[in-house]
Amino acid sequence: MPFVAKRCGVQFSPPSIVLIYESNVKDTNKMRKRIIPVRNFSKCSDCCMAAERMKHHIRHRAYLESVSLGQLERLHIVLRDHMQGHSLEHTLASLRLDPEEDLNKLDDEELARKKAQMDKLFERNRRRKDDPDFVYDLEVEFKGEVAREPCSWDEEESDDGF
Repeated sequence: MPFVAKRCGVQFSPPSIVLIYESNVKDTNKMRKRIIPVRNFSKCSDCCMAAERMKHHIRHRAYLESVSLGQLERLHIVLRDHMQGHSLEHTLASLRLDPEEDLNKLDDEELARKKAQMDKLFERNRRRKDDPDFVYDLEVEFKGEVAREPCSWDEEESDDGF
């Protein structure tokens, strides 16, 4: 790889992806900046397709080789949300997982993105049999557990009503 990406960002006017990279050509190791314009992109565009198109574009392929497709997609989401009039804080909050968020209220695209984030988090935390810290039938007692309130479901009842 002749280029190693160090930082990525967005520029809102004109819509562009800003890439800070290190050039490994001729042992110079200089830090450089490349501004990649985002063309044919509107507030209704598909961010996944736009990111994929940019990553495989012949002019930018070498520079974006070390940048993941997911990161490029998130940068395109930030650009699209800015075009739709959302604040940067709103966009960044929508990219994070919130356990209290009601996923039933999301549209299909946002729901798919949240599910993909949850799958990625699950795979990262998953323990497999061949992991060195794997313990079979692990029982954990949680501290600070509040005493449970009695519930009508817990009471023993006969099935006479059926």
